[in-house]
Amino acid sequence: MLLAIDCGNTNTVFSIWDGEKFLATWRASTEHQRTADQYYVWLSTLMQMQKLDVTITEVIISSTVPRVVFNLRVFADRYFNTRPLVVGKPECALPVDVRVDAGTAVGPDRLVNTVAGYDLYGGDLIVVDFGTATTFDVVASDGAYIGGVIAPGVNLSLEALHQAAAALPHVDVTKPANVIGTNTVACMQSGVFWGYVGLVNGICEQIKAERDRPMRVISTGGLAPLFQQGHALFDKFEDDLTMHGLTVIHKYNKENPAL
Repeated sequence: MLLAIDCGNTNTVFSIWDGEKFLATWRASTEHQRTADQYYVWLSTLMQMQKLDVTITEVIISSTVPRVVFNLRVFADRYFNTRPLVVGKPECALPVDVRVDAGTAVGPDRLVNTVAGYDLYGGDLIVVDFGTATTFDVVASDGAYIGGVIAPGVNLSLEALHQAAAALPHVDVTKPANVIGTNTVACMQSGVFWGYVGLVNGICEQIKAERDRPMRVISTGGLAPLFQQGHALFDKFEDDLTMHGLTVIHKYNKENPAL
């Protein structure tokens, strides 16, 4: 049984994969000081609550927070007696090429999304991930990762606006009833919602023009369904895109141990 772990800047997702489907998925806030023992107590408690009696034999990790990886490695070794695969490390091979400038470090989550997108939909993709940052990953026709775009995340932008302007409140992200707001909250919600619709649409159109070919746009991340309401931005939404990519990478390494 495989435990797939995706550690982002805000949340860490744990999913148990039986080879055909995910049996369970849980989220926790990302905290670099959380120990291996704390991870185990938290996860084992949730498994018991769901009456999930399985034996985890393998672990794969994708983490954009380097300080968390050590404790996750200890967690896998101590409680599951396995050395985890860590995306981005030399011992973890990818089924796709990475074609970027020499010396460039690409976020593991972006590589995983590329693998997942190519596995599900083939090449010539733009993968838009609404996370702490809003990222656009470009997948070539042969599945290679060839670069992308990084923009501030939606919630990050709202928080920055609230902190920098004392008179502006903190607001939730939602689609406003009208573009023209008639109060401060409505004005802020309109600016963020329609601003990001324009950002996503504009960047995707520029990528397509630069690539000069038809490209499908795949979205993932918690806020993606919300922004789909504003415009036909995406061809497909995939809630578990990153976790699917981790299972593909794990299978590839298991089938190609010499790589």
